[in-house]
Amino acid sequence: MNIDWGQSFNFLPVPTDIHFGCGMLSSLPVHVRTLGGRRAFVVTDPGVRAAGIVDRLTAVLERESIDFAVYDQVTADSGSTLISEAVEELKGSGAEVIVGIGGGSALDTAKAVAALATNPGSPLDYVGLHKVTVPSLPFIAIPTTAGTGSEVSLWSVFTDDARKLKVAIGGVRLFPAVALCDPDLTLELPSALTASTGMDALAHAVECYTNDACQPISGALALRAIELIGTHLRRAALNGRDRQSRYAMMLASTMAGVAMNSTRLGLAHALAMPLGSGDLKIPHGVAVAVALPAVMQFNCTAAPNRFAAVARALGERVEDASPLEAAARAAAAVRRLADDVDIPMHLSGFGLKEEHVSTVVEEAMKSGNVAVNPRRTTPQELSRILGSIV
Repeated sequence: MNIDWGQSFNFLPVPTDIHFGCGMLSSLPVHVRTLGGRRAFVVTDPGVRAAGIVDRLTAVLERESIDFAVYDQVTADSGSTLISEAVEELKGSGAEVIVGIGGGSALDTAKAVAALATNPGSPLDYVGLHKVTVPSLPFIAIPTTAGTGSEVSLWSVFTDDARKLKVAIGGVRLFPAVALCDPDLTLELPSALTASTGMDALAHAVECYTNDACQPISGALALRAIELIGTHLRRAALNGRDRQSRYAMMLASTMAGVAMNSTRLGLAHALAMPLGSGDLKIPHGVAVAVALPAVMQFNCTAAPNRFAAVARALGERVEDASPLEAAARAAAAVRRLADDVDIPMHLSGFGLKEEHVSTVVEEAMKSGNVAVNPRRTTPQELSRILGSIV
């Protein structure tokens, strides 16, 4: 790993108590009680419930005589109105602990509900960074995908219903109290979702490692996550019952999630927010997965040594290459990986048209992820990147 020996930096501590391993769901009652809970409020989505995962969770609670209520109406990129409705249901339930189970939308919704349980007003009042000042209700995060890292992140992303725009609440009060990372919960994840969420985790790691805010602690976590994903994503997408690859992918997702808290990300994630907004509503993992190779190709000349390290982590031979050639191989390796797990090269199939480019770029340029991107970026350059994947 490349280290700037003169760099001064801050690594944001992650207060989440992380428990990782196959079968970890069974430990849930212990953590509910440790957090002072006699009744749990479970936040999830209809798909997770239909998959039988919620039944497995509630059975674990019932065996230990822990009462619960279930809110299962979470949608992709849940809206501000839905969050407010869930807060009211939580307050009526008498629960002392929130349990979020599902992908990024379920966990981010649960985070916002936990914060609004103790902080007054609307979720829109807290959009931005460090605006939540009162500690959230205790929240246990249980991911069922290996991608978002939401179980260890300080962000809650949701939709501002009035503006049809994806926004985020961020800050140390948003961290889950406990993360239960159980790779067994991903064994039935469909191949397409395995691919897009896995590429999202890769984007977290690559953009964290290569941006201007990266430092040695985040860098070490991100680089190891890249190695794990490069080795195991193809296998996980091909054979979802491969427990070794599922374990490796969830580990990589969690490591990348910890890494990015202190660094933010880059252009792929700056674009993904508006691409998931308005009438487009392109799934986050898909938007990031398609954008990442194009963004890497744009960025690699600005940080060739860091991108060369990414290429090595992905198993590319770069001993015979100049730093610039090695950096270009990183972008090519990510494109091959995306191809191998059936990620499309363009977003036109998801409704993106040339006419959307200027609006998406205008919103993307407001993102804090643009500021840390390794190559300074103009709206015109970002338009060209997005135009290449329409």
